[in-house]
Amino acid sequence: MKELLRTNDIALIAYVQALLRAEDIDVFEFDVNMSVLEGSIGILPRRLMVRSADHFRAAAVLREHEVPLPGEG
Repeated sequence: MKELLRTNDIALIAYVQALLRAEDIDVFEFDVNMSVLEGSIGILPRRLMVRSADHFRAAAVLREHEVPLPGEG
């Protein structure tokens, strides 16, 4: 598993999940429970993870849709 995106923007998470699922790329959301435990005020980011073999293609899909990736500004 590789981290694709880390954010506390719930709308962005839903958008990215929809994009990747449309391309038949499995995406896994990590840290959901930690986010809920902190009171849902959005301090703790959630991570979107993909299989290592899918990471390159998933990143390409996000770039194509102008979703900023970590380290790319």
